[in-house]
This record gives sequence, structure tokens and C-alpha cells, in this order.
Amino acid sequence: QVQLVESGGGLVQPGGSLRLSCASSGSVFFPYRMAWYRQAPGKQRELVADITSAGSTNYADSVKGRFTISRDNAKKTVYLQMHSLKPEDTAVYYCNTYTRGWPWGQGTQVTVSS
Repeated sequence: QVQLVESGGGLVQPGGSLRLSCASSGSVFFPYRMAWYRQAPGKQRELVADITSAGSTNYADSVKGRFTISRDNAKKTVYLQMHSLKPEDTAVYYCNTYTRGWPWGQGTQVTVSS
């Protein structure tokens, strides 16, 4: 059974940085297109960034220039480097395939506050 485990979240001041990791297990392959999502309280889960196995990336306008998605295909792991964090980045962050086809993990909480 496929399992996704996100980690790396925490409490950070505005302007700070965090690096999130998402490790997958239980699958013999690592999907062509993986993504990071986030869900803030009272809001729908939204796409933050995605990346293909070839390294092509896309970002939501709200994080463009501040966040960088990357992946290690051998480790079946996806990363999200976040810089210049803002209070509006506060959310639970999840990874999944671009089509949201795998079971969701528990996510990792990111809180940006002074």
C-alpha cells in the first residue's frame, strides 16, 4: 500500500525559511508528476507546486519566486524549499501525485508568525 510521509514543518517567523520533505513507500514506481498542496484553516486544499520526473516545474502565483520544488527519483522523495515565508503561507502541507491519486499522508504543519 502506498504511503506518503511529510516532514519538516514548524513555527517560523515571517521572512524565514523551511524545507519540507515527502517520502513515499509501497510503490514500485515514482509517478511522473508529483506535487505539493496546502490547506489553510477554513479553506480548500490548493496546489502549491508540481514537478515532473524530468524536472519541469510549475508554481502557484502566490509562491512563485519564493518556493522551490525538487525531487529525488531514486529515493522517491519530493522536497519543497520555502523562503521569505509570509503569515498567509500558514497551512498544513501535503504531497501527492499531480492527479491526487495516492492516499493522503498526515501532512506537516507550517506556521508563520512573529
